[in-house]
Amino acid sequence: MAMDRWRQGASERRELDDKPLVLIADTAHGPRIEAANRAGAAAGARAGMMLADARTLCPEIMTAPSDPAGDLSFLEKLAVWAQRWGPWSAMDAPDGLLVDVTAVPHLFGGEERLVADVVEAFAGRELAVRCAIAPTAGAAWALSHYAVSGTIVDPPSEGEDLERALQNLPVAALRLDQDVVTVLRRLGLKKLGELTTIGRDAIQRRFRNRKSPAANPLVRLDQLLGRVPEPLLPVVPQQMPLVQRRLMEPIRHRQLLDQVVEDLAEDMARELEGRGEGARRLELGLWRVDGEVTVRRLELAAATREAAHIVRLFATKLDDIDAGFGIEMLRLRASWAEPLALEQDDIEAAAENHGIALSALVDRLTVRLGEGAVSRPVPFASHIPERAQRWQPPLEPEPASQGQLAFHKRPLKLLERSEKIAVLYATPDGYPQRFRWRGEVHEVSRVEGPERIAPEWWRERGTTRLRDYYRIEDQRGRRYWIYRLGIVGDGRGGAPEWYLQGLCA
Repeated sequence: MAMDRWRQGASERRELDDKPLVLIADTAHGPRIEAANRAGAAAGARAGMMLADARTLCPEIMTAPSDPAGDLSFLEKLAVWAQRWGPWSAMDAPDGLLVDVTAVPHLFGGEERLVADVVEAFAGRELAVRCAIAPTAGAAWALSHYAVSGTIVDPPSEGEDLERALQNLPVAALRLDQDVVTVLRRLGLKKLGELTTIGRDAIQRRFRNRKSPAANPLVRLDQLLGRVPEPLLPVVPQQMPLVQRRLMEPIRHRQLLDQVVEDLAEDMARELEGRGEGARRLELGLWRVDGEVTVRRLELAAATREAAHIVRLFATKLDDIDAGFGIEMLRLRASWAEPLALEQDDIEAAAENHGIALSALVDRLTVRLGEGAVSRPVPFASHIPERAQRWQPPLEPEPASQGQLAFHKRPLKLLERSEKIAVLYATPDGYPQRFRWRGEVHEVSRVEGPERIAPEWWRERGTTRLRDYYRIEDQRGRRYWIYRLGIVGDGRGGAPEWYLQGLCA
């Protein structure tokens, strides 16, 4: 049955690949294409094109939202996986990898076989790849993008040999900004070999004010030929704490399962203590005899390495486990860990407060009620009262405050939604002297204001009206926070409306 599902999924992927498909991102001028599959490229779609233009060429083109953060995360994992071909690797976002293969090719039987192994490995992951081997990172990038895939340039004895091997590549192979490439083409410089025809001094005078490597052809050319260093940031894989148990006999009973989980939690606590860390996310994998794998994940409100607390939380997660013919292996991994220093606790206080700490309470409520069920409000930098807070997990640090947006005076209680009030009489100054709210008429005896709050221009439309807020007190001494929406003659609607939004102490 699993094989049938895999075949069905593969068939659906092949069917989807045969249809024009593009990934889009929203911009101020409308959806823009970020990537296109082969069918979409054949239909005329390309990266950077507006979706409306692509639909003109191919009306039946399908779309899906792009995920830049997900792509970067996948590229990072791919960079760690690519270290099978070299001691270190670096990301070349958004879709490239650089791997140091110095003194490595002989392990694969030569550079040709190394390239063949790269192509085969990527094909096994259903990924298209263009690769090249060169003495410098810039030369490898240029060859992989603008030469035949699999091109190999041996380390030259002199720089002229490498320059001769790359002279027929286009100037875009220098990894320059598009506007710089356009300037070079207007100057008649279309290939790398033509840059030397007019001399370095002429190019230096033309681009002397551009310090960024992506905006200066001479800097990129020197990096490509190895004349100046090009620092790269390698991807360093982080080893997550992991403990496991391979059982001599498969287990089926819950009591034995709880005992193994307790042993794993104690092993994990010792592992985390040795690293000076605490777990924030734990993943428990259970391997059954028939090959089925069940994974249970746990998110913690604060970093911890208390084995009893971990066991207590996993107890609820394991209620629906089907052991089948038996579980033969369990693995506990901390996929997210944070520094947690050692500390000397008060033994008596620890005994009294054991299990009732705020973080432990949040964890137990989250496990019982579900992820995202427990949160707390925190201040948010916005002048609009109903937007002046956000909800976040209870024990995460509050966002940095912005002093210029601090509120001077706000009511003790804000209504969940502003309620419209009927103004019976208003003074020429603009504030009401009598209004009706919830069926009761209020006489205004004192007024403080107005405080004008303009709409947030980056998210509101141009027709959004201004607000003038007043702190008022009625004849019984009760204080309210009201505002007038709009100004007479502002051209953004009819007569202004009044709302009550808060109650003062």
